[in-house]
Amino acid sequence: MAPVSDVRDLPIRRNTLLLSAALAANSGMLQLSAAVASLTLVLVLGVDQLLGLGPAIVLASGALAALPAGRLMDRIGRVPVIAGGFVVGAVGGGLAALGSATGSAPAVLAGLVGVGAASGTSLLARTAAGDMYPPERRARGIALVLFGAVFGAILGPLVFSPLLAGRELDGDSLALLWLAAVGFMVVALVLVLGVRPDPRRIAQLLYADTNADAEPTPAAPLSEIVRRPGVIPALLAGQASFAVMVGIMTLTGAVVVDHQGHAGHNVFPIIGAHVLGMYALVLVIGELIDRIGRTPALAGGLLVMGASAISLLWVDTVWATAAVLFGLGIGWNLSFVAATAQLADCAMPWERGKLLGFNDLLAGLTGATLALAGGVALSAIGVAALAIGGATLVLGPAVWILRGHRWPPKGPDPSTAAPDPAAAVR
Repeated sequence: MAPVSDVRDLPIRRNTLLLSAALAANSGMLQLSAAVASLTLVLVLGVDQLLGLGPAIVLASGALAALPAGRLMDRIGRVPVIAGGFVVGAVGGGLAALGSATGSAPAVLAGLVGVGAASGTSLLARTAAGDMYPPERRARGIALVLFGAVFGAILGPLVFSPLLAGRELDGDSLALLWLAAVGFMVVALVLVLGVRPDPRRIAQLLYADTNADAEPTPAAPLSEIVRRPGVIPALLAGQASFAVMVGIMTLTGAVVVDHQGHAGHNVFPIIGAHVLGMYALVLVIGELIDRIGRTPALAGGLLVMGASAISLLWVDTVWATAAVLFGLGIGWNLSFVAATAQLADCAMPWERGKLLGFNDLLAGLTGATLALAGGVALSAIGVAALAIGGATLVLGPAVWILRGHRWPPKGPDPSTAAPDPAAAVR
């Protein structure tokens, strides 16, 4: 273990900037996947009823990758795993481009699996963010890393919309979009490889700085970690917020083009507004969460999401839809960052990866189910099914959390309060 004095010399600001910039590039791939994954698969397969299958594949792949990626992060570090995710994303984007251009369903399917795995892995960058900051500043630290996606929200429409404007939405156009997304993944890879020392090492140094006389305890089994006070409400809020956010976001392209009758290039400004809502106020929201506590933030974010989802019943213009998706992003930001901070508080540095990976596994599978079911419901019933279903899924957990599941404002923090995680959360 390095001397405690080394903690003051760690390049936390530089690492935060690099991780934030990597997520900015990753945000470009996220926007493209949300906008055209469903349209790509329907175009290749020619079956409109499978509208939700593309997003479901992306979400399920991300979910299934999250837990093993999180466990691997706890073993070998955060940077190698995140970098590997970007490599997989670049390969996936290339396969999606090839499949779009040639009409090859297997290539598109494999590409969407790769894109999803990359998304699930890169989202665990917030684990690295939680590693580098003490509990009283943890939500703000996570927010600083997530803030990079704001620039991705700007870059995405600037790159993708001109590529699609004036072109028919065919296989060649989609292939061009996917190839542009590969470029975003390559940039993200270069940026994340510059992060050093590994944030896991920083977390270990912070732990040693606070617990100089204590011996590190072994990582607890996941079944034990999830029983710690505060974990279940945070898991529920994280699952609901992420699932509804991605479920609606990934079907936005179909809503805008097929149900509102707008041109395909209008999808990207709407998705851009949504991603902007997810991250534009993240610095303010991170500070707010650290001040007001996790419970109000979790419930408040879910309530905002519910109001935004139900608003889809009444909007039909591009700008109104963009405003609704912006609100959905704001609500996600508030509840998801609070859930991440709470889960990081309840885990030792060498447990955080698998706990957050488990959270993402649950959230991704729920999101995939919602996207698949939502696609069927959207085709059969209309936008009302998506709006009412999404609102119900976030309002239920919000009420449950507010009625009786509260914890201290900053939550227990086993990584700094005590070497014994069980004792630290009693």
